Amino acid sequence: MKKIITVLIVLITATTFAQNKNAKASMEVDGVCGMCKARIEKACLNTKGVKFATWNIDSHELKLIYDERKTNVETIQKQVLAAGHDVEEVKATDEAYATVHDCCKYRDDKVVDDHND
Repeated sequence: MKKIITVLIVLITATTFAQNKNAKASMEVDGVCGMCKARIEKACLNTKGVKFATWNIDSHELKLIYDERKTNVETIQKQVLAAGHDVEEVKATDEAYATVHDCCKYRDDKVVDDHND
C-alpha cells in the first residue's frame, strides 16, 4: 500500500511540474518611436504575470511571455489600450490617446511622416 501511495504522489508531482505555465503571444500595437516602445512595454510589464514584453518599432509587433495562471492576452491588451495605444482591431479611448506625448500621436499622418524621414 505504501508503494502505491508513493507512486501516486510521484506521478501527481511530476504532472504538476510538467505543466507549461509560460505562454507566448504576439499582437500588433500602434506606435511610432522609442517613447512609444517604452510606454507599451512598461504597460505590459506592469501587468501581473507578464514576464517578458518587447515591441518592435518597425513591424509594430509586440511579443509577450506571460504566466497563464495569472493573466491572459485580453488583460494585457486592456493595459496597452489604457496606455493610449491601439491594439490590432481595438482602438484606445480618446482620453487614453490624449495622454501620449505629442511626438507619439501615431494616428496623425504628419507625425508618422516625421518619424519616417
